[in-house]
Amino acid sequence: MRGAKPQASIEQTIERDGVIRRGDRIAVACSGGADSVALVQVLTTVRKSMSLELTLAHVNHGTRESAWQDECVVLCVGASFGLPVRIVALDECRRDEAALRDARYDALARIAHASNANVVATAHHREDQSETVLLALLRGAGPEGLAGMRARRPLGEGVDLARPLLTIAADDLRCVCHVHALPYAVDPSNADRGLRRNALRAALEALRPLFPGLDAAVARTAELLAAERAGSSRAGLRREVRAALAAQEDLRDVDFTHIEAAVRAIERGGSGRFHMKSGVELRIDRGVIVGSDDRP
Repeated sequence: MRGAKPQASIEQTIERDGVIRRGDRIAVACSGGADSVALVQVLTTVRKSMSLELTLAHVNHGTRESAWQDECVVLCVGASFGLPVRIVALDECRRDEAALRDARYDALARIAHASNANVVATAHHREDQSETVLLALLRGAGPEGLAGMRARRPLGEGVDLARPLLTIAADDLRCVCHVHALPYAVDPSNADRGLRRNALRAALEALRPLFPGLDAAVARTAELLAAERAGSSRAGLRREVRAALAAQEDLRDVDFTHIEAAVRAIERGGSGRFHMKSGVELRIDRGVIVGSDDRP
């Protein structure tokens, strides 16, 4: 996705993945930060082709003096795109991270109902998913926690919570803002290492140069666990491909992307030879695995 036009790739991801569905009426959670402003830009671009209705939803937590500036950014973004904006201010009382999160989602659900939206869309991205999964790991969570944030789940009566950017890098979202000269706010509380998520974020920043694929790998693991827990058809096809290779002792060192290419071919009833690794191909005939050729 790196390059001059990351937005085109993000749009293709949203149109392909099905997290946002044609005809959705969306309350776009916009904090005023770069990620959520980029989400507004992208959803506005695909609005016509996907028959979407958009409203900006802003929750003012009232936890810092500069919160009103975030609100001003959201109002400016709404005016720039000609979108209605609904704002809810939370009670001014001290809350922990979990309580604030619950209060925020409750407020977003209320905005969705007030604007006749069936979806609240948030701008959680790939690095957010890494942090969520690793925080769960450090808490000693089970498979549900390690599956990370779900791409789409019920939020309240008649309203889903959608996270269409979970596979998108934060740098690509900032790039969208810069390319379109969009305003965005910077949350100073992100520098507070006293918050667990911020402390973990700093540690991950130090690790990423040593593990360039860190976020993609964590996101992939979360996706696989979520699919297995849900018993999805794609999870079953992944097991089928892996079993076919394992039966011939060819599974070792097969890259995940090659597994996924074979799975997608089976899903669409395709045929062909799929290169799995050096010297190993998987043959698929009209959506059925028929064997592995060209063995060393």
